[in-house]
This record gives sequence, C-alpha cells and structure tokens, in this order.
Amino acid sequence: MAYRLSLLDKALIPPGVSPAQSLENTIALAQRAEELGYHRYWFAEHHGIANLGSSAPETLAAFVLARTSRIRVGTGGVMLQHYAPYKVAETFNLLSTLAPARVDLGIGRAPGGMPQATRALRSAPAGAKPVSFAEKIHELEAFLTASLPEDHEFAGALAAPQAPTAPERILLGSSVESAETAAHLGWSYCYAGHFDGDPDRIGRVFETYRAITGRTPLLAVVAFVAGTDAEARRLVGTLKLYRVRLSTGQTVNVGDLAMAEEFARQSGVSEYETEEVTPSVLAGTADHVRAELDRLHALHGVEEFIVDSPVPGFAERLASLEGLAREVIANPRSNILQTIPA
Repeated sequence: MAYRLSLLDKALIPPGVSPAQSLENTIALAQRAEELGYHRYWFAEHHGIANLGSSAPETLAAFVLARTSRIRVGTGGVMLQHYAPYKVAETFNLLSTLAPARVDLGIGRAPGGMPQATRALRSAPAGAKPVSFAEKIHELEAFLTASLPEDHEFAGALAAPQAPTAPERILLGSSVESAETAAHLGWSYCYAGHFDGDPDRIGRVFETYRAITGRTPLLAVVAFVAGTDAEARRLVGTLKLYRVRLSTGQTVNVGDLAMAEEFARQSGVSEYETEEVTPSVLAGTADHVRAELDRLHALHGVEEFIVDSPVPGFAERLASLEGLAREVIANPRSNILQTIPA
C-alpha cells in the first residue's frame, strides 16, 4: 500500500498542564514527527476554547518551521472568513520566503469558534458590506500569484515578499461544491473525514475532484494507536459531532447538543436543526489502524492521510505517532510515497 502520513494538531492543553508547557510539547511532537518521516505537520485554528492553544496557526507554523528542517508545516486551516485575503497572502509569502518549499496554506470556511468569538475577530464597522467566502478565496489566490485584474479595487497592492516557491494551497472541506472550488482554482483539496466519515460522501467528493484535476484529495481522519484496541478506544473516547443548520442558512459542526444550543443562542437564532455525523475514527493497535488505512487507500485511492489524534496526554500522543510510524512509514511495503519529495 502506497500512501503518505501527515499530522493535524490542535495544540491540546490537558487539565493540569500550563499552556506554555503544552505548546512546548506540541513543538516536541512536530520535531519527532520530522524524525519519523511524516510528510506534513498542520495546525488547526480554534478560538475561545480554553483547552486548545491553536488560536493563531500561522504563528505556530512559523515557530515549528524554525525548529525543524525538512517536514512541511502549515495550517489546517486558516479560517479565511475572519481575515483580509491580502494579509493572509503577505503572511504566507513571508513564511515561504523564510522556508522555501516547506509551507502549506490550508484554508477553511468554518468559524472555528462560537459566534461571540467570530464577532470579536471581525470587528467590522456597522453597515460594512459582507464579503462571501468565494470572493475571499479568489482574491487570496490573486494576491498570492500577483494576478489581480487591473480594474480590481486593490490593483497594485503587492503581497510582499514574493516567495521563491509559493506555499502549497489546500482547501479543506467535505462537499462536492468545495471540491469543485479547489479544483477550478488549481488548489489541492483535503476531505475532512475527521468531521464526516460517510464513505458515500467521501467517494462522491473524491470522484468530483479527480474528474476535474486528475489528482486525488488528501483525507483527514481521526487515528490513534495504543498497545491494545481497548486502550486506544478508551483514550479516544466516543467521538460525536453534530451538524447544526440555523434558520439563517448557516451550517456548522459542533461537539455536542449543548454547544449547538449555545451556538444558536449567540447567533440570535431560536430555530435550528441538528444532525449527528460520524467522523472517521481509527483507534486500536498499530496493525489494526494500518489495516483500516490500507482499506481506505484501496477504497478511495487515498495517497495521503492527515491524521488527527485528539487525545490530550503528551506521552500517549507521542507513543501513538511513533507506533503508527513504525507500522506504516518504516515498512517498505507501505511507505513508497513517504520517500518521494513533494
């Protein structure tokens, strides 16, 4: 089986551990991942959540780039709706100048937090015209490639410095529409199976992206390795997610029904619907998780998995990424792509 392994980190802050120590542990995990041969190390973006330290993933990425030498590092992803595309382009052009051919710019459209945090992030003047995600992502691509039309309102604004190698652009999503957007932009695409592991939906999205580009999306999954299947399942726990559809048309994924109710309240909405969605969770011994990855590879043609291991303990997460690397990356039968440069 031929596929790469990469990692997604939320900079978890376990109970009783200081944020400073937790972030040091996060850096240590990234450095160990590089030693073990993982292909990428991404940081998610979350706001206003006390046990997550990844509120500024581009800052964490910069720090890890400075403390590593080979592994690709980036965001999974920047929540573009909160920011000016010009500033995002400047930030990632700068990172790509500092670390050529090692920077990933992953973009997502979710809020990454509750509505109050979203309002605090945007702080838009009253009456300001809202800008759609589609407008922002096309504008971001134009800034990154210095290709703004001459009649654009920001024509002439250079997102300096111009990097010798542009950051790889990846759109994160779980829909046919987002796959089409990525394909038409010429971007890579990562299906968020760690949020929605429905195999039929994964298949449709993969087919859509592959038909347009001839390339295969990345697949994000929850995967965790321990000494026994029972221990792995105990540490991961029962992961449930709920898709909330507000009467305004907004859709967001949250961790439980109480969060769904609070999201609606902060949004000023009394009517909403919830749907339980099942993330792709692979938990067990190393050979069990590898068998599940092999199955997904065979089913969908996955060439790279982005592994999310949502267990707060540093020692347990370190043991998991080491065990998975020994089983998959260090095994010549299954790591053909691991040794091929991006």
